[in-house]
Amino acid sequence: MTAPTTINALIHHAVRRDLDRLATALDQVREGDTARAAELERAFANLRRELTHHHEGEDTYVWPFLTGLGVDAGLLATMESEHAAMSAALAETGDALGALARGGSAADGDAARASLARTRGVVAAHLDHEEAALEPLLRDQEKTPKWKAVTKKLRHSSPGDAGSFFAWLTDGMSEENRAYLKTVVPAPVVVVLAKTFGRRYYRDVAPVWRS
Repeated sequence: MTAPTTINALIHHAVRRDLDRLATALDQVREGDTARAAELERAFANLRRELTHHHEGEDTYVWPFLTGLGVDAGLLATMESEHAAMSAALAETGDALGALARGGSAADGDAARASLARTRGVVAAHLDHEEAALEPLLRDQEKTPKWKAVTKKLRHSSPGDAGSFFAWLTDGMSEENRAYLKTVVPAPVVVVLAKTFGRRYYRDVAPVWRS
């Protein structure tokens, strides 16, 4: 992936990263290992929460902003429908991972892997579509006062949520991507929020991907 030029692209990168991690980890889960399956269920729940916050913010704030720029209403309606499909896919995979964590059978594992494959397809199709159709517009608007007002509304509402977000976003982030992030959010702010308020992520989620 080339260096992102918006926070939106960074978030998309983190989503793809976690889906890739989960696919790799699921392939390695042994039959009956419900403890490992429960770890993956927990890590996926974190991804689902962050992605849901992201696409609900787009529905509520970004699409109206783009409407004001004259973006085709049909395109934005398609984006909303893709978000709905994504939500349904995430819910299905969450249920499949929960079943694997409870039962641990080979059939549960196969069902979880099949569900994840479907979800990855749905998510990838939407992210690719959004990046092709809307990312150039967002990049052009990034420094404008109106867009900065929108980004304030998109922020997490509590320090705990913001800390968890930055801990998740920067987990394994390349130096190139980190350099871009510093141009948008001062590095000390990211570090303080992540290290102080993102402890839950470092304790409960990050180790799952290292196992």
